[in-house]
Order: sequence, then C-alpha cells, then structure tokens
Amino acid sequence: MLHVDQHDRVRVLTLDDPDKRNALTAALVDEIVVAIEAAEADDGVGAIVVTGAPPAFCSGADTANLTTIGQGGDTGSVRSLYDGFLRVRDCVLPTVAAVNGPAVGAGFNLALACDVRLVAHSGRFDTRFAKIGLHPGGGHVWMLEREIGPQAAAAMVLFGERVDSEHAVEIGLAWRRVPDAQLLHEAVALASAAAELPRELAQSVKATLRETPWRADFEAAVAVELERQRESFASGEVARRLRDG
Repeated sequence: MLHVDQHDRVRVLTLDDPDKRNALTAALVDEIVVAIEAAEADDGVGAIVVTGAPPAFCSGADTANLTTIGQGGDTGSVRSLYDGFLRVRDCVLPTVAAVNGPAVGAGFNLALACDVRLVAHSGRFDTRFAKIGLHPGGGHVWMLEREIGPQAAAAMVLFGERVDSEHAVEIGLAWRRVPDAQLLHEAVALASAAAELPRELAQSVKATLRETPWRADFEAAVAVELERQRESFASGEVARRLRDG
C-alpha cells in the first residue's frame, strides 16, 4: 500500500490504496513508519516527497477503524492512528507533500507534517473531524494554527470550511499551486534543492527551523544559529564550495 521510488537523492513515498482513497489503515501506517526510518538510514536519500495515488492524497483514518472505536472499541488504539504522520513530522530529512487531491482529517495531518506543501489544482484540504462528531486529534489544531493563524484555523476546524488549492496558497497552507500533471515533477524538483545540500547541513537547518521559534528570546535563537554555523565551518564544506564556485 506504499509505493517507494527513488529520483536521484529524492525518495518518493506514494500512498497506493486508491480503492480506499489512500486511507490510513494500521498496515499503511506501519509501512510509512518503516519507509521513513529506511530513508533516514540511507545516505543516498537527501529528501522525501509524500503523495497519494489518484484520486486522493489521503482521505484520513480508515473508517472501519473509526467505526470500531466509536462503537466501544479500544480508544487506546486512537494514538496508534497518529504514528504514520507523526513519524513524517519527526523525520530529520526535508519533506515535501505533493497534495494531488483531497487531504482529509488524518490525511490533512499527513500534509501538515511535511515541511512544505505543493498542491495540485485538484487538491483540497478538509479537517472534517467535527463533521463526523470527532474532536480533532494528532496535533491537528496546533499544526494548522501555526500555518494559517487562529481565525483561518477556526474557520476550518470549527465552522467546517474546506479550502481549495487556490485558497490554500492565498492563506499560506500551500507554498505553490501547480497543474495536476506537473505536481510530482515540481515536488521532486523542489525536494532536490534540499537533497543536494550536505546531508548534515540540511538536517541541522531543519532542526533550527523547528527549534528557534520556541527559544525564550532573540538572543537565544542567535546562539543556536551561531553554534550550528560553527559546525558548518568546521565541516570544511563552506571553504570547498566557495573555492569551487
């Protein structure tokens, strides 16, 4: 249910269960976790693209699982539904979501978990949690509010507003909108720019992007960047690249 391809230093993970619109089953979640761990362990991988087999990016958690839990099943298993997209969010490599259709619920979380989102003309974002009587989960509100602000997050989560591809770019939910036929090519090209950086540098920059907004003040953020710049100089990569042009 997860198709893995390699484009030079970019690994492409395609959710490939179109009959279920790429819903996150337990089996698919396990495959995502394994694939991310394998990519991190492979020095030949510099960045990751996550996408879905048409007609959807990801329709969210498998409804059969949700129905079982809603009818008195083990609510402790809810946390395991998060493992796939949280593993993507925790990935040390740069990640790009190529949103090729609806990204719904936990599938929306999967897109939010990536560092950058490109959206096809056919793409759209729908939280849908409250519509089915379910409180948002998996850090959905936290991730969404950081991307688009409190009012837009409330409009989507509480008032049920769906966001199409054009509006997604307008509110900062997606970086760029591209024709469907060009989506994967554009996503791989974007990912390649990060994949061609020294692997340790890309990981360090990604960590800084995640960490510095939570530092106590500006000086603390400067200190983090200074230490990591020193590491860059020590690697010799700066001198080499300046010498080679």
